[in-house]
Amino acid sequence: MRYLLRLLPYLKPYRWLFVAGVLCTIASAGLVMLNPLLVGWAIDFGLKPVRNERGIAVDFAGNERLLLLAALAIVLVAIGRGLAAFGQQFLGENIGQRVAYDLRNRIYDNIQRLSFAYHDRVHSGQIMSRATQDVENIRIFFNMGGIRLFYIVLLLFVALGGMFAINWQLALVSIVSFPIIAWRSIVTSRRLRPLWMEIQQNQAMLTQVSEEGLSGIRVVKAFAREEYEAEKFRRVSQRQADLNYTQARIQAFHAPLMNAISMAQIAATVGFGSWLIARGQLAPGALLTFVLWLNLLQLPVRSLGWIINIFARAASAAERVFELIDAESEVKEKPNAIVLRDVKGHVRFENVSFAYNNVSPVLHDITIDAPPGKLIALLGPAGSGKSTIVNLIPRFYDVSAGRITIDGIDIRDVTIESLRKNIGIVQQDVFLFVGTIRDNIAYGRPDATQEEIERVAKAARIHDFIVSLPNGYDEWVGERGVTLSGGQKQRIAIARTLLLDPKILILDDATASVDSQTEFLIQQALHELMTGRTTFVIAQRLRTIMRADEIIVLDRGRIIQRGTHAELIAQEGLYRRIYELELKDQEEALGKVLADERAAGLQRGFRAAPAPGGGS
Repeated sequence: MRYLLRLLPYLKPYRWLFVAGVLCTIASAGLVMLNPLLVGWAIDFGLKPVRNERGIAVDFAGNERLLLLAALAIVLVAIGRGLAAFGQQFLGENIGQRVAYDLRNRIYDNIQRLSFAYHDRVHSGQIMSRATQDVENIRIFFNMGGIRLFYIVLLLFVALGGMFAINWQLALVSIVSFPIIAWRSIVTSRRLRPLWMEIQQNQAMLTQVSEEGLSGIRVVKAFAREEYEAEKFRRVSQRQADLNYTQARIQAFHAPLMNAISMAQIAATVGFGSWLIARGQLAPGALLTFVLWLNLLQLPVRSLGWIINIFARAASAAERVFELIDAESEVKEKPNAIVLRDVKGHVRFENVSFAYNNVSPVLHDITIDAPPGKLIALLGPAGSGKSTIVNLIPRFYDVSAGRITIDGIDIRDVTIESLRKNIGIVQQDVFLFVGTIRDNIAYGRPDATQEEIERVAKAARIHDFIVSLPNGYDEWVGERGVTLSGGQKQRIAIARTLLLDPKILILDDATASVDSQTEFLIQQALHELMTGRTTFVIAQRLRTIMRADEIIVLDRGRIIQRGTHAELIAQEGLYRRIYELELKDQEEALGKVLADERAAGLQRGFRAAPAPGGGS
């Protein structure tokens, strides 16, 4: 119940709607119980038996005026009941939708604030299922669960009060089945609650499998694994069908049983009531009132189990939803964090160590000094810690030991928003949103002018391609940018970052997906735009490495070499081995490209670019 009780504060903004819904529920319950009283009253007072000389009723003499008034009253009560029921249903749905809206926003808001560490552990399909299916179950609870349960309880109290007021003996006989129904409902609920939890968990898995299969459809087709993915989906889907079959079987047994008990209860009431009438202890109209009340109570009482199931599903859903809402980011902002202003861009790593799970270290004692305007290249084999270093600067993760400073200020002492606004990032895995090319470039600055967007597009050497498209900057980009090549997506991502004009620039292998010619054009633009910015580059291209003011060579999370290209190539060590194995061929190709560019530049009267090894 603690999870259901935690939902109550979400009602506070809509308390007046809730009060109005409760009043409508009270009115509906009162009016629905009034009609049987009017019918019984009409029979007892509107119809008088005509008896023969032996005292046997042979006819009825009706009071037409009284019967007409009773009929009119029954119609008016029915209309009032209909209006009250409408208000109850409308207000209940209104409250349910508003609470669901608030919950979804709360979930999404918290998920957006969680660090990378959380998203590394939790699959997006699980989050999507909780934000949709589970919130929907909570919405149903507020509409059909909470208010409906109040209606049923109120109806029972009003009916029981009326029954005991008319005849306590018949009332006792009439309610003998209620404890049985309540017991069966509780037993059924206990069986269904863990089952509903399992159904919801499997529903999340179903969403996860389908989302993964669709997002990776190109890989699936490339490896001809369609049948494997289909079988994987079938297994999870079959599990969902089996679980739903089990809960349907339980409910299918429960509902007829409740119906049989209810019918037996009516039969017992009619039988005992007839005996009381024969003895002159009960009026015929009173028995009819009893039967009508019992008939009206049958559906609410039988639906008690259904209401309890809604409670059980809502409790399971609330538990999963609050897991998302309660999830705390491992990267937390201090209450007295300051706003980072007037950034120069002096970044320092001071004896930084890091472990993703505080058990397996990834970085050991990293010290880097990057003055404003300097280019730092990070080089090393896969898994050496290059991406982890750059992910620590914007606090996607927090250091386990040591500290990182910007202009002498520990980044843990500043607000996360102001920190990241001063850092531009082009990630290795480029993500473009569904929308226009203009929207994607201006994602970080929605208020950017067309001139500013075109300026950074030209700097990223993507402008000419964009204007060649049928709709130019209004060309629609498919999901994850599937309509563009890897190099085009990379250049749009670079333009998106450059539009922010950050003081600190992070290029996570930003030119890995482009050919040598495109890379050269991008590097020309970046060489100018990196002026005055502190830049960290993860790159495997010689051109990038040779331009660096300092090359940091990493292996197994430790810095094993540092220096310029000329300094490191003269030393024995990992850098020279990487150069011999991977970079030497690039140098020969780079020399040819630069020679061609130099020749073309001389023909146009431009100063040629420097040759390899001839400086930055």
